Amino acid sequence: MKENFSDRVQKLDALLGVGRSFDMIGRDLEICGRRSRLWVVNGYADDAVLERLISRWQALSQQEEIQDLETFVRRHVSSCDAAVETDRDLAVTAVFAGKTLLVIDGLAGGILMEAKQFPLRSVSEPDNSKVLRGSHDGFLENIVKNAALLRRRIRSSQLTLEHLRTGGRSGADVALCYMEGEADEKLLEDLRKRISAIDVRSLSMTQESLEEALAPKQWYNPFPKVRYTERPDVATASLMEGNVLLMVDNSPAVMILPVSVFYFAEEINDYYFPPLVGSYLRLTRLLVLFLTIFVTPLWYLLAKTPERVHPYLHFLMIQDDYFVPLILQLLLVEFIVDVLKLASLNTPSVLSNSFSMLGALILGDFAVQSRWLVPEVLVYMAFVAIAGYTQNSYEMGYACKLCRMALLVLIWLFDWYGFVAGIIGICLLVATNKPIAGRGYLYPLIPFNAKALKAIFRRRPISRKNT
Repeated sequence: MKENFSDRVQKLDALLGVGRSFDMIGRDLEICGRRSRLWVVNGYADDAVLERLISRWQALSQQEEIQDLETFVRRHVSSCDAAVETDRDLAVTAVFAGKTLLVIDGLAGGILMEAKQFPLRSVSEPDNSKVLRGSHDGFLENIVKNAALLRRRIRSSQLTLEHLRTGGRSGADVALCYMEGEADEKLLEDLRKRISAIDVRSLSMTQESLEEALAPKQWYNPFPKVRYTERPDVATASLMEGNVLLMVDNSPAVMILPVSVFYFAEEINDYYFPPLVGSYLRLTRLLVLFLTIFVTPLWYLLAKTPERVHPYLHFLMIQDDYFVPLILQLLLVEFIVDVLKLASLNTPSVLSNSFSMLGALILGDFAVQSRWLVPEVLVYMAFVAIAGYTQNSYEMGYACKLCRMALLVLIWLFDWYGFVAGIIGICLLVATNKPIAGRGYLYPLIPFNAKALKAIFRRRPISRKNT
């Protein structure tokens, strides 16, 4: 039995929440003498486009015959993205995603049209990845605009952007981006299967929710399983090298796959300087990465066992008396640094000067004079805190921090045996970490690839197929 128009409209009104949600608009029209109804989310609507479409439809003669919706779309819908949809649930999801739905009496299905205008911020440079020279644009929370930023840089038919949808209630749009013929086909097929098999109610935290749904369950391993970027030039370079991108709507962060621990040594400024300078910056970043893990544990080990320290290293020893155990001082400063980071995120800009003064009081002369902390602890922890900002991955920075704190505790308990056990434990965590995709977390060291490993430590010139 064919469903009449009033029942169709009533069911769609109920599913879309017309009358229940103030931002859902349902507009009755008459097109070619037929009853029609249009649905659109008010926050998405582009008034100029909708006004042009409705004016054209209302100008049509009542005697004009509408054979089917496909013919109507070809003749009377000027929107570039318009298609007939017969599945009611898909049509409702599309309206919530920003499209406009039109239903005409006597014709099965509905017409979905692209007549939206998202509220967007400017295409500005990301705060966490700045360059001295080069492009100063960044990804937005709109997946379509992000795709346009990639197309602007890669004008090739090989660039492929596959649209996927997942996330249950949220119906999140996911784009799988790669260069046809460059990316690993097995990797692409594996990602398609895993994304389509995701069974979650919502991807409310966008890229983080998608990562947790795709990543192997290793809650105890702090090392990141994916790289992120908010820069279109970094994403473009990764695509040209054969990598794969995962973009999620409502997030400016793009996931880069595959990943290994050595790829975190790369940074965009390496490529905006000559090869020699870029190589120096990369080696410095690698050295600092290791120092952030081992400098304070190694100093604490020497200070804890001064009888084993060679005389020429006595300048590292603590000269003043102290009352709080060193292990508590080090862990306390680690905790205070994190508290200051969290506080800075919630500090209004007008109070930034006051926040700086409070931080100086907490970690300054007052802390030393009150004998809570010794100057050596402040010096080494200040170095570690500053060195952490050389790493452009927050996830890798906190992985190093947790490993450093675990090393301190092991040294406190077992001295040199704890230090050795901690190093072995960190190596095992790195070796057994399972990334979302790739040949392994230690590639190109395991499995060994001399050419790829050399490229990690030395920035190659552009003329040598380097992006």
